[in-house]
Amino acid sequence: MNVADHLAAVAGRVEAELDRILPPASEPPATLHRAMRYAAMGGGKRLRPALCVAAAECLADRAPDPVWRAAAAIECLHAYSLVHDDLPAMDDDTLRRGRPTVHVAFDEATAILAGDALLTLAFEALAPVPVPAPYPAGALSLELAVAAGSRGMVGGQAADLAGEGRTATAESVEWTHTRKTGALIRAACRIGAIAVGADEASLAALSRYGECAGLAFQIADDVLDATSTPERLGKSTGRDASKGKAGAVVVWGLEGARRRASVLIDEACEAIGIFGARGVRLRDLAAFVVSRPA
Repeated sequence: MNVADHLAAVAGRVEAELDRILPPASEPPATLHRAMRYAAMGGGKRLRPALCVAAAECLADRAPDPVWRAAAAIECLHAYSLVHDDLPAMDDDTLRRGRPTVHVAFDEATAILAGDALLTLAFEALAPVPVPAPYPAGALSLELAVAAGSRGMVGGQAADLAGEGRTATAESVEWTHTRKTGALIRAACRIGAIAVGADEASLAALSRYGECAGLAFQIADDVLDATSTPERLGKSTGRDASKGKAGAVVVWGLEGARRRASVLIDEACEAIGIFGARGVRLRDLAAFVVSRPA
């Protein structure tokens, strides 16, 4: 199965989990619940759930059902982050996944509340997932909380906003990207590993893979922002340049950014060499990170 077919299969399974987790659209407050479903069920690559499942399958023949629930919880948190990133007070975007953003399709207050609800729903969904020894009972929730908070995604978003109009350096760009985007990708890999009882060496390898792949993903996203179109990408493009954002293309140029992403993917794949053939899915996903269609 090629990467595109695999991601489609993962998306189908994850969306079935999301459908079970999310409140029905008819349940009061109905507008809020419709907005949550609009945000979480609106397509997307489902890359983070795919990484969670692939990390688990480095250590198990197939990911057990609880890993799929954890993957859906990760996608809930990712959906929340997109809703809030698109708000007028943040990136002020009107297009996401080829359709109007949540605050455009509904209204700004509903979008804020839908994001809040998806964030908390992620932890509600993750709470029943069993955690095997030697990890403590709260290990999965801790991974997600650290990735989401001020030392992770929220901190990265704050740095991204603060960097508008300022001179960028390679260090500042990587610091921001590692948190805004990389933190959840790293957490997805770690959660998949922890959920199947990974040993210390395996967890370290998958953590390193997630760090490198996460940073490479955002660098590649910066390249797409500079080179693609809204019609092809499904979201606004040229935003970094128009807002004076300190992105990878500003620091390295287009070809330099592509080279940096490629080096990071090589490092990610090297990190999971200990898994041999079991790591093939993660290697395929890493290649997809830097070669996904513009």
